[in-house]
Amino acid sequence: MSETTVTIVGNVATTPVYRELPKGPVARFRLAATARRFDRVRNEWVDGHTNFFTVWAWGALGTNVQGSLSIGEPVLVQGRLRVRDEERGGQHWTSADIQASAVGHDLSRGTTAFRRARQGQPVRQPDGDEASFEIDPQGEGEPREQGEQSEQREPAAVG
Repeated sequence: MSETTVTIVGNVATTPVYRELPKGPVARFRLAATARRFDRVRNEWVDGHTNFFTVWAWGALGTNVQGSLSIGEPVLVQGRLRVRDEERGGQHWTSADIQASAVGHDLSRGTTAFRRARQGQPVRQPDGDEASFEIDPQGEGEPREQGEQSEQREPAAVG
């Protein structure tokens, strides 16, 4: 079965949440990607629809995401797309997750300074008010927030 690989350009919409799990470190954040088009009548660029994705970054990538990204920063994310449909409370929900293979700042919109990560370098610890994670009991190995059902992760409503 082939995977759907995507590259998304957008902005970091939530503070990355970092956890050390038995399978290794993971960081999760929401990515907002808004289409823009030129309106010839108004002679200006206008925003279109905004799509939100939950980005999961595992291992060293997760550690580096947690130490590098902040809300509002422009980024490019490449990884495997997974779209989920579900019914909850009589409502239909669709969520889109990306298991990231690469994350970086969008240098067309600013500058950044690269620092190579060193083995054994201390990792910035998350604040105490962030959500906690646990392993998905269905064995897929993806973390989920405590108190949530295994398929519920900040989905976007579909009308």
